[in-house]
Amino acid sequence: MTDLTFREAEPADVAAVVALVESAYRGDSSRAGWTTEADLLDGRRTDEAGIAAVLEAPDATLLLAERDGRTVGCCELRRVGELGYFGTFAVDPATQGGGIGARLLAHADAEAVRRWGAPALEMTVIAQREDLIAWYERLGFVATGERRPFPYGDERFGRPRRDDLEFVVLRRPTATPRP
Repeated sequence: MTDLTFREAEPADVAAVVALVESAYRGDSSRAGWTTEADLLDGRRTDEAGIAAVLEAPDATLLLAERDGRTVGCCELRRVGELGYFGTFAVDPATQGGGIGARLLAHADAEAVRRWGAPALEMTVIAQREDLIAWYERLGFVATGERRPFPYGDERFGRPRRDDLEFVVLRRPTATPRP
């Protein structure tokens, strides 16, 4: 097995990225990993138009992690003010727990500094995902205290299975030393 390589996604990668994100968060395939949202949301996590929009945005990119020529991870990195927004983060459920996510996050961190001089990364996580929030906290993220509403009624984000979903905002300084 070869090591990970990183690159920016291109339009030809859109379908593979959608499949990766869906497999990590929705449906039965997502239950093979620990990032599933299948108990919280039905429907799609993203679609080709959403991923293509990231690629077309002037201050955004979609980073890919590849192993043996196969995409095993992805994340969106977007400039929001002086910060780097980190989202659309997915790792192939069959490879979760092997360090790919932490390495992809470290790569995104370095890219946010290189591209924009971002002093921090910010992200949102569904508040009910306590296990995922704890993982991000182990990697240096801290809850800001800010909460954002879940976009109920916008099926681009899925169909909620409960009525109390909301996002917590997490932030960490860039170039945070890793454990």
